[in-house]
Amino acid sequence: MNPANQFNFNDIFKSNFLDQVTSFSALDMAIALGLAFVLGLFIFMVYKKTFKGVMYSASFGVSLLSMTLITTVIIMAISSNVILSLGMVGALSIVRFRSAIKEPLDIAFLFWAISIGIVLGAGLIPLAVFGSLFIGIILVVFINQKSSDNPYILVLKCTGDDSEKAAMDYVSKKVKKHVVKSKTVSAADGVELTLEIRLKDMSTKFINEISCIVGVNHAVLVSYNGEYMS
Repeated sequence: MNPANQFNFNDIFKSNFLDQVTSFSALDMAIALGLAFVLGLFIFMVYKKTFKGVMYSASFGVSLLSMTLITTVIIMAISSNVILSLGMVGALSIVRFRSAIKEPLDIAFLFWAISIGIVLGAGLIPLAVFGSLFIGIILVVFINQKSSDNPYILVLKCTGDDSEKAAMDYVSKKVKKHVVKSKTVSAADGVELTLEIRLKDMSTKFINEISCIVGVNHAVLVSYNGEYMS
């Protein structure tokens, strides 16, 4: 038999799998994943410090950390093999996310975590570190700044047109700005007004005075985030 035609039993299981293993540096992987964990934890802490919503979700904060790590692993795998990158794009294209985003700012944190994972996976460590620090400082400064022009919702229940006019005249004198959001007229309950107002000196004393107007049966002042749903 021709020796060229002979093959070893191990040739059946011959693969370039081990070659792919040796193409990765253990040190590079440790550094990338370690930095991804640290920066993902930094993103999580910034999210926790700047959260202004109604109900804080710890699971969303943890997902920011995990998303940074997962994206780093994916980009490291894609950058090592062109064929693998094409297959990865096809596999990820079938993934659909159905989770509703409650706060618009959460999208920024998600994109931040994904971007840091991409940058770390590509090996651009200085950009990832200094970029995260810069973004974190900007978010903390702008989100946590105190505003003296916070919007409020004022709900008034009046018995008729005269009390409604008297209440609206008093509101226009005491607040900086007011906009009628809704008005409900009922034969049994009278008139219910919902107004968005801006206070002049952040004092809520006028709500006590407006409730003393004849014909005003109910007055409620509520702080809100500027989003109104009828």
